[in-house]
Amino acid sequence: MQQKISFINELLKNKSPEEALRAIAANFQGKVIFSSSLGYEDQVITHLIFSNNLPITIFTLDTGRLYNETYSVLQSTLERYKKSIKVFYPQTTLIENLVSEKGPISFYESVENRKECCFIRKVEPLKRALQGYSIWITGIRAEQSEGRKDIPSVEWDEANNIIKFHPLLNWTLDEVKQYIAKHNIPYNPLHDKGFISIGCAPCTRAVRVGEDFRAGRWWWEQNNKKECGLHSN
Repeated sequence: MQQKISFINELLKNKSPEEALRAIAANFQGKVIFSSSLGYEDQVITHLIFSNNLPITIFTLDTGRLYNETYSVLQSTLERYKKSIKVFYPQTTLIENLVSEKGPISFYESVENRKECCFIRKVEPLKRALQGYSIWITGIRAEQSEGRKDIPSVEWDEANNIIKFHPLLNWTLDEVKQYIAKHNIPYNPLHDKGFISIGCAPCTRAVRVGEDFRAGRWWWEQNNKKECGLHSN
């Protein structure tokens, strides 16, 4: 596996995100997939893929608890590019059992309950979405959290048995915003209201001035490392 990662690193050396995505798609035909949360960064990558007709599958996870604005940006993206985005949902039986046994807002009661909800609504569907692919493209940026500051742009994801590539890893938020404005890319209007990271409606709020990037996620929890399980960092 390290040989393959070394090959990819050499393949992508000194390439822009667009050039890197082209190279990845050409060398791993039919085996490259991109997960979009429909946030700022992911809309940039979606634009690069769709506007260049790259053979990279794009999917998103519908947890059943998303903001209406998120659905609106999905619709705007489909209309803009006239291309399809696969949508993966949680397994109905798992959701029914969770809500029947613990109620609709059990995630507020404990970290364990919240992680259980995240697993059912996000992690399990993600694993289904990634099956059969070799390269997973993400919109992760280094400045998003302390845990992402030192990760490599190409890495092995042990939990999902797949190589991950982060084409915008070294971009700043300002660079992302400027690119979106320059290319008139559809984006979630919640970003204009202080939402930096946008997930499920009950679990995401706007970030106040001076707060950490991840402060808007699971704000009722006291620990500093708050992830849903999609990424380990």
